[in-house]
Amino acid sequence: MTWLAGNLAEVWDLSVRHLWLSVQPIVIGFVLAVPLGLAAWRYRRLRGGLLTVIGLLYTIPSLALFVLLPPVIGISVLADANLVIALSIYAVALMTRFAADAFAAVDPVVRRSAVAIGYSSWRRFWAVDLPLAGPALLAGLRVVAVSTVSLVTVGILVGIDSLGLLFTDGLQRGILAEIATGIVMTVVIALLLDLLLALAGRLLMPWARRPPRRRRSRPGSAPLASTRGARGAEVAR
Repeated sequence: MTWLAGNLAEVWDLSVRHLWLSVQPIVIGFVLAVPLGLAAWRYRRLRGGLLTVIGLLYTIPSLALFVLLPPVIGISVLADANLVIALSIYAVALMTRFAADAFAAVDPVVRRSAVAIGYSSWRRFWAVDLPLAGPALLAGLRVVAVSTVSLVTVGILVGIDSLGLLFTDGLQRGILAEIATGIVMTVVIALLLDLLLALAGRLLMPWARRPPRRRRSRPGSAPLASTRGARGAEVAR
């Protein structure tokens, strides 16, 4: 641990940079995946093909994607944008299926009720579909966040600095403390993002915290509906 005591500033800088490189593709992937998932749910004929094609993007090896993207979009291999775009593609590939399943899980009766009282498609999406699909979307986003944090480390193989630098440098120099520090800080960032997303979900979606309570009837007493029915029968007599 002598190495860690003498390199705290470097570890901090790499951790902040790693966090920033992780947050960008998470946000971009979520913003792009939600409309794609909505389209996959709404247009049933396109659902299978759309989800299959998008899901196949996740099978592309990350190192190959880092090398192929720069010539196509005209950026440097060492640019942060190379890593952000590549990881955004992976985030979309993961999140789109979560989004499609989340919208499919919304009760159709609730949707029909919203239409019956005059909601337009746009208003129904923001007031009904998105809030009710929110818990499932959040669960998918948490998976995407953890996956993205781990994939950022691979960027060091093409020269993009992050906590992955501690892996390669520690391996080359034989410093186990440096490798262990990189692993621990990567896990810490993943847990931090997961915790922040969970807290945000509790604040933004209070309806998802606990199931509605059922009223319990007192022991030995008849349900309210039955009591009213019995009284009605007595009056009729």
